[in-house]
Amino acid sequence: MSNRPTPTSPFAASPTRLAAVLGLAALLCAGVLACSGGDTAELSPLAQEGKDIYQSVCIACHNGNPNLDGSVGPANAGASEELLLAIVVRGEYPEGYEPKRPGSNAMPVFPYLEPKIPALAAYLSEVQEPTP
Repeated sequence: MSNRPTPTSPFAASPTRLAAVLGLAALLCAGVLACSGGDTAELSPLAQEGKDIYQSVCIACHNGNPNLDGSVGPANAGASEELLLAIVVRGEYPEGYEPKRPGSNAMPVFPYLEPKIPALAAYLSEVQEPTP
């Protein structure tokens, strides 16, 4: 008697079926990588810390991609440390700054993030896409 599975077994795989399954798996992996938001660039340790903060706090209103507008908050890639301190910590704009969404007072204040502003600024700087 042979220990080979019968052709009706779900574990019996012909070389053609195995190749099809492996091909499908490869396509799936490629699709996941392609749709990962282009976040494949290496971030500095400081920017990685900023990314963690951004993903846990900011994406409630801002887009997961800081280069794009969010549901409530505007794109914020490239925001300076000065701007982040003013808006995030104090709830105000620096003198002479023109808001991206004039008249909007939706931005809450997060004073507890003050020590993390350099990390957040590093992340927003490192992910900023060049303007065409």
